[in-house]
Amino acid sequence: MQVLENIIEAFNSVRANLLRSILTLVIIAVGIACLVGMLTAIDTILYSMSNNFNRLGANSFKVHRQWNNIKSNQKGRQRKRAAEISFSEAVDFSEKYKYGGSRVSVDSYCTGNAVVKYGDEKSNPTVRLVGVDENYLYVSAYELSAGRNFSPNEVQSGTNRVIIGKEIVKMLFDDKPEKSIGKTISIGNGKYKVIGALKQKGNSSGGGNDRRVFIPLMKAKMLYGHSKKNYNITVSVADATKIDDAVSVAIGTMRGVRKLKAIDENDFRIQKSDGILEQLKDMTTELRLITIAIACMTLLGAAIGLMNIMLVTVTERTKEIGVRKALGATRTNILTQFLAEAVMICQLGGLVGIVLGIIVGFGVAAGIKGQFIIPWQWMILAMFVCLIVGVLSGLYPALKAARLDPIESLRHE
Repeated sequence: MQVLENIIEAFNSVRANLLRSILTLVIIAVGIACLVGMLTAIDTILYSMSNNFNRLGANSFKVHRQWNNIKSNQKGRQRKRAAEISFSEAVDFSEKYKYGGSRVSVDSYCTGNAVVKYGDEKSNPTVRLVGVDENYLYVSAYELSAGRNFSPNEVQSGTNRVIIGKEIVKMLFDDKPEKSIGKTISIGNGKYKVIGALKQKGNSSGGGNDRRVFIPLMKAKMLYGHSKKNYNITVSVADATKIDDAVSVAIGTMRGVRKLKAIDENDFRIQKSDGILEQLKDMTTELRLITIAIACMTLLGAAIGLMNIMLVTVTERTKEIGVRKALGATRTNILTQFLAEAVMICQLGGLVGIVLGIIVGFGVAAGIKGQFIIPWQWMILAMFVCLIVGVLSGLYPALKAARLDPIESLRHE
């Protein structure tokens, strides 16, 4: 009952000094809104990016040749640039690599300025032509909207078949995938029968994923292959949590394929699809710390303002304190009452700040067309911070009120 009475008295005191309480409450709300809003926005962005990376194949990794020259420790000499991953090495790796439930795909970049024609319509000369095998769509997280994938026989025989991206469907077939199936299109000097049309995937740092056409790997080798041609290897792991183990197996397999000795360094590199996301997470850790620092500075100002208000309140209510003590109120009663008032102002400011912060987070989610996440952990953190601020800022005024002499307080005018 005493706790309820203190809450009621605290509420009445806040209402009696409404303007001062609102000003302090607003400052607290701004700090909490900054804290909750920014942290929620960061989480929303990361969550959306994580989903996008999963659709892009975050459970996969690529095996590339080592492009950069490596400086030797011996008098600064440079070693020879690593040789290309040849067709035979890529195929050998795909046959030898064994890791439960994994799939291996080999692809070959042909050209980035192909022109695709159908009837009187043609694309801009910015279409990327890629030779792929039957596993490529799966490991690269492409989905078919119409038609089918390449069969192993089509890949090995190099037939004139093609799978086209979403932008090609828009340009040549009025954005109707089913209309493209079975049609014959021209790519450069060759004619290809469309057997599949892809769903939209979006862009990546390497170019437009939807502005691509795919032909069988052997066909690409026949048309664009040469002695220095490099082939790409992509591995998709069934369980993303075991990707590090899968990478270790891939390194061992590739060293065998490249016939490296035990003392030789790797002349290839592994690129995990989630590497960029991990870097972003590291960057946002610093951003979170900066956000918390800004919020703390704002809350420090609010705490000083609240302490000042509580000191003024103690002075204004000195005679009331004397009456309460004369009627039997203890120091603990007075201390608890004033602490309750300070905590109530902070909690009310915290609630307003949480609402504003959620609105900010929701606005960010809507802006990036991502999924909004209710920031329960940040809401709990905000209320805990408000509790601490209320106790710290109200403790000195409450102690001052509790230590007042009842006789002197009754004489106060």
